Amino acid sequence: MAATDILSDKAIKAAIKTAADTAKARKLSDGGGLVLEARPTGVGWWRLRYWIDSKEGMLSLGTYPETGLRDAREKRDAARKLIAAGGDPSAARKAEKSDRAQQREAQALADAGMPGPGTFEHVAREWLTTVHEVKVSAGHAERTRIRLEQDAFPWIGRRPIGEIEAPELLQCLRRVEARGAIETAHRIKDACGQVFRYGIAVGACQRNPATDLRDALKPVQSRHHAAIVDPLHAGKLLRDVMAYEGHPVTRAALKLSALLLLRPGELRHMEWSWIDLDGALLTVPPEVMKRKKADKLDGPPHVVPLAPQAVAILRELHPLTGGEGRRFIFPSLLTGERCMSENTVRGALRRMGYGNDDMTAHRFRAMARTMIAERLGVAPEVIEAQLAHAVGDSLGRAYNRTQFLEQRHDMMTKWADYLDRLRDGAQVLPFKTA
Repeated sequence: MAATDILSDKAIKAAIKTAADTAKARKLSDGGGLVLEARPTGVGWWRLRYWIDSKEGMLSLGTYPETGLRDAREKRDAARKLIAAGGDPSAARKAEKSDRAQQREAQALADAGMPGPGTFEHVAREWLTTVHEVKVSAGHAERTRIRLEQDAFPWIGRRPIGEIEAPELLQCLRRVEARGAIETAHRIKDACGQVFRYGIAVGACQRNPATDLRDALKPVQSRHHAAIVDPLHAGKLLRDVMAYEGHPVTRAALKLSALLLLRPGELRHMEWSWIDLDGALLTVPPEVMKRKKADKLDGPPHVVPLAPQAVAILRELHPLTGGEGRRFIFPSLLTGERCMSENTVRGALRRMGYGNDDMTAHRFRAMARTMIAERLGVAPEVIEAQLAHAVGDSLGRAYNRTQFLEQRHDMMTKWADYLDRLRDGAQVLPFKTA
């Protein structure tokens, strides 16, 4: 057996002095793999060389004189015992550092009143910032965060995520069900399922209990929102819009809601820079559209052909809200710095006598979708392109770049003319298709 405990403090100090005087490092062995590296800086570094399965490893044991000769030997002997038992001192050192870091993080979170690592809330917040916020719009991510904070974190947030089972998650969701928010309960279940899947990926848990709740919640009762699709009722609505005595900007918004087939949010955010009145085109930027975040960043804009009636409304509106320094076509009635409120068109419909069970701002799209197909005989794919509905599969979105612009221009003109006839009380019969 090779000799150990060879060095003395006197020899170590002499070696460090010599290294400093000559500006050359020296190595001294104490046996058993323990080596002191005397550096020109006047410091000695303890190293332990060891072998596991014929592979050499190196472990730092501290500096001399902070770590004295006796301490270094004790660390060497402890490491050799670990190796003899089948362990790896370098791996043990890394694990120890990781444990200390987790303890510091847990203490910092506790000091801030937040749940520690490994809890459902900690993993969920990590998923929100790492995955969810990157994939979806800011508004979508915010709604998910609020749902979790209000209806999940208070009950299971501080529980270790790996210990949560399906009955406990179901009990949490039942509280949401009990207040009648069935759709919200399903959305929270879906969000929790994504958190558990992320937890599995990062090693925080082993399974996803949300998958066991597929049939445990009350089903969401789908309900078609109110929309006017009867020609006689549509004609009355259009006449009521023409007779609306409120603000002229609001009246113009009502008219264009029927003509443009835009979502209410897209209509409210319309800017004069999007409009080409001479070319009769409206170009809606991709970031305004209802799309996935990646499509908002990289997707094409939505081009909307403008019927002559729509162009005329915009020309009449321009003196009121257009001109230099004015951005929005429908500015807030209180301040021009923001666009019109989402309640403006809805409030106008209410004042005209149309409640939620009769007509809403969004249902102008449903009215157009139904009546254009039934009364004007336009191909469904052309209508869907005008509504900016995504193609159903990823390959379709990649290869189907058809915008049907020419067909949509013809459709929008026919639709505007049809609305004029309905407004004027003409009897319009559906087209007969082969």
